Amino acid sequence: MRRSVSIAVLTATLLFGAGTIITGTKNVLASAQQKPETAEVKIDNFSFGPAALTVPVGTTVTWTNRDDIPHTVVSTDDPKAFKSKVLDTDEKFSFTFTKAGTYPYFCSIHPKMTGKVVVQ
Repeated sequence: MRRSVSIAVLTATLLFGAGTIITGTKNVLASAQQKPETAEVKIDNFSFGPAALTVPVGTTVTWTNRDDIPHTVVSTDDPKAFKSKVLDTDEKFSFTFTKAGTYPYFCSIHPKMTGKVVVQ
């Protein structure tokens, strides 16, 4: 009788522990599968809005041209971290920032248009 009780207690303990491990694994997997970060910059009236954007590493930033004239999005570093094609009205350009740092950029058609993305 004592042996059956000991086996039952041991089995219950093992099952409870396995359940905790599985639940913990599910929580880790759920957090790892969370949707990646995204951010948007609007191009309108010859400006980038917001002009400065701070995002975590791994964020995809999308620029959308809401102006009636073409614009580009070009990083100022050499070699270029990113460079869009000429964006017509409502066209978009996206870039995923995989490294921390400050990424200044401008419109190559209108060089006085500037902005920056700070990646932390």
